[in-house]
Amino acid sequence: MRAFPMLWVFGLLSTTALAAPAPMTQDSGAPVGDNENSKTAGPDGPVLLEDFHLIEKLGRFDRERIPERVVHARGTGVQGEFTASADFSRYTKASLFAQPGKVTPVFVRFSTVMGYRGSPEAARDPRGFAVKFYTDQGNWDIVGINEPIFFIRDAIKFPDFVHANKPSAITNIQDPNLAFDFFSRTPESTHMLTWLYSDMGMPASYREMDGWGVHAFRLVNAQGQQIFAKFHWKSVQGLKDMTLEQQHAADVNYATADLYNNIREGHFPKWDLEVQLLTAEQVAQLPYDGFDDTKVWENVPEVKVGTMTLNKIPENYFQYTEQSAFAPGVMVPGIEPSPDKMLQGRLFAYADTQRYRIGANYQDLPVNRPLVKVANNDQDGSMSFVPQQGEVNYEPSNTHEAGAVVQQPAFKLSQYAVPGVAQQTAIAKTDDFGQAGDLWRSMAKPDQADLIKDLASDLNQLHDHGVKLREVSYFYKADHEYGTQLAQATHLDVNEVAGLATKEASR
Repeated sequence: MRAFPMLWVFGLLSTTALAAPAPMTQDSGAPVGDNENSKTAGPDGPVLLEDFHLIEKLGRFDRERIPERVVHARGTGVQGEFTASADFSRYTKASLFAQPGKVTPVFVRFSTVMGYRGSPEAARDPRGFAVKFYTDQGNWDIVGINEPIFFIRDAIKFPDFVHANKPSAITNIQDPNLAFDFFSRTPESTHMLTWLYSDMGMPASYREMDGWGVHAFRLVNAQGQQIFAKFHWKSVQGLKDMTLEQQHAADVNYATADLYNNIREGHFPKWDLEVQLLTAEQVAQLPYDGFDDTKVWENVPEVKVGTMTLNKIPENYFQYTEQSAFAPGVMVPGIEPSPDKMLQGRLFAYADTQRYRIGANYQDLPVNRPLVKVANNDQDGSMSFVPQQGEVNYEPSNTHEAGAVVQQPAFKLSQYAVPGVAQQTAIAKTDDFGQAGDLWRSMAKPDQADLIKDLASDLNQLHDHGVKLREVSYFYKADHEYGTQLAQATHLDVNEVAGLATKEASR
């Protein structure tokens, strides 16, 4: 049976300091008589292969590390709970929103994106903000970041985006020349780069930053009615950022230390979950593509649906934080994907990378396992340890023997029209620079100055004049003053920047 007690999942049944030590055993449970001396042929002879405890111990140690995540390798996990604040059943049949006061356990993993597992946390990098809800309808993952948008709008570009921002294939060092070579040919990144290099892009702690689901999602209620939503985690602690100088001086573990120390002291961080809602007709009327993840939904009010409190540090980093696996395709009834092209690619890629990294049975691990009983016809594969019953491992079947499963028609996915022809083409309403300009103009003068300083610190490392010129021309298109200040900070001719911006705009 795959269901298990909630207290076990969240490690609340721990032994006390006064408990007697447990007798040491091998992985098989057999007792270990000597854990300090290998078995040898005589006092000076070679070590014997028959010392199975030695071989098992060393072999097990050799395999302690699983492949690290391709992205978001450096992470910190925390346990907690989500409490619904309103009856949201008007919009979705997802049970965690069914009634005010309903509590759902959660596991949250904060992370940086491009760094390796032990890399510094004070990186100019988005922060992963992934939340796993253990609902009574199964698990739901919101796999987001601390910005409301992303760099690219189509998942086919994702491997290229990551390769350009990861360490060089030759030097193994991250190089802004590679990153901005890619960004200079990807104008939709202008909005996200403005967020990233602003003070908001360098949070002072995980507690003092917001999180977003980034994409639009389809909500479906019990009557089959649909509406689109965007999710926003709003920090109750407020927002606090770091300057470039503070970033360079920060301890490599500053964010984890701050989060864990506050939880140990009983200062449990909280976030309100707020939702923007638009009908399909309203999305179609937006002046930009409403399913473009490089855009925010402007002037759309947010509705609070609950509050998340993080109150427990996992008892083992590897078993929880490292083995935790998030995928945006992990949804519950009432929450479905939108046509967002980036989201559509993530639905496959995120779960697939977990199957590669941990194994086909990764959702059977305690941190990933739902609280409800799992019943399907999946079988075998690496680390298959959940008991299976009977020989009817298929559906449909005429038998009702133990282990047989049946589908539940009441939870079929919703229907929606799909117009047009199959094609490979860019979205019609791009507008790569408008919202970047809006964001610049919304900033106070000191914040604008910090943005210019932070962005110029990387752009001034570029060797290719053409790449730098093209990149700065994008910011000039977003706002002439923005581009002018950046051109001056990067020692470019403002007239040359303006000329390129005008030339490309006329194409």
